[in-house]
Amino acid sequence: MTPLLPVAEALARVLAQASPCQAVMEVALIDALGAVLAEDVSADIAVPGDDNSAMDGYALRAAEAEAPLQVSQRIAAGSSAGAFLQAGTAARIFTGAPIPPGADAVVMQENCEERDGVLAVSGPVVAGQNIRPRGQDIAAGSTVLVRGRVLRPQDMGLLASIGRATARVYRPLRVAVLSTGDELLEPGSAGLERGQLYNSNRYTLAGLVRTLGMTFVDGGIVPDDPDATAQALTDAAAAADCVITSGGVSVGEEDHVKAQVERLGQLDLWKLAIKPGKPLAFGRIGNTPFIGLPGNPTSVFVTFCLIARPFLLQLQGVSEPAPARLYARAMFVVGKPGGRQEYLRVTLGNDGTELQANLFANQSSGVLSSVSHSNALAVIPPGTRVEVGDLLEVIPLDALV
Repeated sequence: MTPLLPVAEALARVLAQASPCQAVMEVALIDALGAVLAEDVSADIAVPGDDNSAMDGYALRAAEAEAPLQVSQRIAAGSSAGAFLQAGTAARIFTGAPIPPGADAVVMQENCEERDGVLAVSGPVVAGQNIRPRGQDIAAGSTVLVRGRVLRPQDMGLLASIGRATARVYRPLRVAVLSTGDELLEPGSAGLERGQLYNSNRYTLAGLVRTLGMTFVDGGIVPDDPDATAQALTDAAAAADCVITSGGVSVGEEDHVKAQVERLGQLDLWKLAIKPGKPLAFGRIGNTPFIGLPGNPTSVFVTFCLIARPFLLQLQGVSEPAPARLYARAMFVVGKPGGRQEYLRVTLGNDGTELQANLFANQSSGVLSSVSHSNALAVIPPGTRVEVGDLLEVIPLDALV
């Protein structure tokens, strides 16, 4: 019997074949959320463009702060820096307004008293206080963001701050999803008979693909027939950048996906030392990457997140596809060590000092509620027993979806 492939080795082999997308498009910055930056972006300007005030108050020379000062000018945000600040004078200034030449400090208005145009300052004043220097945020010519970054709201704001109205990004991947099995019915269909199931995998995968900012291509339900399977795989490969199936890659007589992929292209790996989700397959249909996920709904979720997600992100050009990992104390026992790396569905809480992981009661691969009602996966290496209080590696689901 061929030994099962360890998860880390399988992921390394899959990622080695994920050549990043080369198709680039330009989008309006307002529409760039979640897109993957296709170039390094440098700033043509400094931000801020002038030394400016960090608060409402008065601009002055620190060395003159103890003497009464004549208020000689008023400078608002959006105006020019004003005239040169003469000795013995101060300027009324507002947050964001440029510092007038000659001034080297701003005193907040709460520490100032102005009467009849004469300013008195309380408290110590040092040069540079409450002044945001030119280029404090971004220096002109500096690299602001690098290629491969998934653009977040704050990144959009950063690009806007240097005057960018558009962003060059990689075209979103098209990911075709096929569900296999004569037992499947779409939600809303009438007459669910014994042995039939509503197709939850289609909706789980649609959400997972769209969460990555990619285009979901619906391949529908494929019947358990070799010819129908071959045609569906061929059509999906022609329409998408990657094909993902759920079901049909195990060893049953009605599991036709694996055989048809081998006929239409190649299968590079099959069967992982992972629980849930052992019968996972990876290969190509023609030149289109293929990932065959198991059929059980929890296995679909876990294997997508751990194998398909990083592959798709790297294919999309994302520079850092790995999810965040934390550590938590086990509040449960695993008495019998397993032969596969296991990903238990847990809920993370905090006792005020550290994270704690509580096990969802039913860990069956067919229980989708185990991922819907948990917020993390606890990683249990092969051959490992777990006792209450053991420190476990955990992957928050928020880092995956």
